Amino acid sequence: MRIDAHQHFWNHDPIKHFWINDDMKVIKRDFSPGDLAPLLKESKFDGTIAVQADETMAETTFLLDLARKNDYIKAVVGWVDLRKEAVEDDLLMLKSHQKLAGFRCIMQGTEDEAFLKNRLFIQNVSRLTQFDFTYDLLVFHNQMESLVRFTDKLQDNRLILDHIGKPDIKNKQIKQWKEQLRILSSNPNIYCKLSGMLTEADHQRWTYDDIMPYMETAAEYFGVDRLCFGSDWPVCLLAGSFKQVHGVVDRFVDQLNTTEREKIFGTNTAAFYKI
Repeated sequence: MRIDAHQHFWNHDPIKHFWINDDMKVIKRDFSPGDLAPLLKESKFDGTIAVQADETMAETTFLLDLARKNDYIKAVVGWVDLRKEAVEDDLLMLKSHQKLAGFRCIMQGTEDEAFLKNRLFIQNVSRLTQFDFTYDLLVFHNQMESLVRFTDKLQDNRLILDHIGKPDIKNKQIKQWKEQLRILSSNPNIYCKLSGMLTEADHQRWTYDDIMPYMETAAEYFGVDRLCFGSDWPVCLLAGSFKQVHGVVDRFVDQLNTTEREKIFGTNTAAFYKI
């Protein structure tokens, strides 16, 4: 089974989706399962993981409803308030949804005290193991050192790094990110998504050679057993089409054997999210 490990749906709302500014007009509209289905078919994908883009319980409900109506949505990474004292009540209620695999909070660009050094947040993320939920790690490259310390406290959690930690590909900065990725990868419970890379590069002028060193680093440290392809559609449209995003990773993994390619394009994702 070929699975896109990371994509989004939304009914565009200028308040809810305030982060979509005027420079992002290409994604300033609705994106539905009907828009994605032909793209998946063209690139021979069987399914996707729908990931939250808004931090509300309504977002989780919205994605679960889409997953119920569209079989190709194999799992949902939703949102729940993990800075809430009584979050276990919510987790118990949400556990009844078969396609809910785990959660994500928008940690990127926040002060460490908001999430990465927040005692209650860390305790609640650790509680996800009791319910067999995963957690997606979303940070910018300059937060990677703090992320390492954060994950050190979560040795039993199933964690996955979104967008390879958002390195500064545009300015070809790699050294510090690379060292932190090496340390992060030493935790065998952390997977890594080959996703979101084009949007961290120069949107208009990126080339395969710009992206390749970052994929090479991720592959070196995580190996073929913990890498998952993700399109990050429709956010990827800021820099390239679904086909282009897929093509970059497909070209990179061409050096691997069939079994290894299948792992990156689906088997690992199915294993991590328990599909």
